[in-house]
Amino acid sequence: MIKSVLNTEKAVALAETQNRLVFVVSRDSTKAGIKKEVETDYTEKVKNVNTYITARGEKRAVVVFQTEKAASKIAAKLKII
Repeated sequence: MIKSVLNTEKAVALAETQNRLVFVVSRDSTKAGIKKEVETDYTEKVKNVNTYITARGEKRAVVVFQTEKAASKIAAKLKII
């Protein structure tokens, strides 16, 4: 379902300032499925999931975490920040 974590300047800024991470996911992924997978993989509670499809045809999920600074901690573990 989750292919990778997006590592762009904008995505890193979202992790640092708004407690959000951006994931590249498969086109058939659902919001509920993405939420469940993120919660099990990273052991952090998810508040909200928003998805969109880019002009290139890839689906991305913006995941908002409940606990403060959770996105920054996960990004640091993944060596994005």
